[in-house]
Amino acid sequence: MKVLMLNGSWNQDGSTKAGLDEMAKVFAAEGVETEIVTIGGKPIADCIACGKCAELKHCVFENDGVNDFAAKAKDADGFVFGSPVYYAHPSGRIQSFLDRLFFSTMNADRYASLRHKPCASIVVARRAGTSASFDVLNKYATISQMIVVGSSYWNEFHALTKDDVPQDPEGLQTLRNLARNMVYVMKCQKAGRDSGILPPANESGVFTNFVR
Repeated sequence: MKVLMLNGSWNQDGSTKAGLDEMAKVFAAEGVETEIVTIGGKPIADCIACGKCAELKHCVFENDGVNDFAAKAKDADGFVFGSPVYYAHPSGRIQSFLDRLFFSTMNADRYASLRHKPCASIVVARRAGTSASFDVLNKYATISQMIVVGSSYWNEFHALTKDDVPQDPEGLQTLRNLARNMVYVMKCQKAGRDSGILPPANESGVFTNFVR
């Protein structure tokens, strides 16, 4: 099994990465492979809803990692999206990245790479804005038929820098419990598949416009 993790910070080795690393230790102990993809400091284009992904089967904007992440998603069994908190919301970088990831996979009919797989979001802040940011990131999963995994508290921890992270032991405990819960869900899914229990076939085709 493999969990694909996204570091939504420009900092490749900051507090967000420290939180993902804490979860990765648990995954490793459980025999689950992990890969952390860092968005980094390069420019990230916003989704412009051009719809070209339906034709191209990938996002029209290339060379900033979104299409690479989408390709990796096909072989992943679970996902963790991590972000620092800026002005009481996730980083603009991760929001642009996820907007395009989810929109392009939907339009390219590749939602199978995300659908019904467990997903968790983690956020880190010096002080406030974690709950609002956590809510924003979870909405990507809940519109995509993913399974949102919870923990023993909301998936948040507090730090200004990477060195501050160990000073929030409850936050780290929450991340470790989150990783264990994700492993449990993935193992249950595998056992279900091995027993012939497959994901449901969902209805489609209804599109209601509220403005007439």
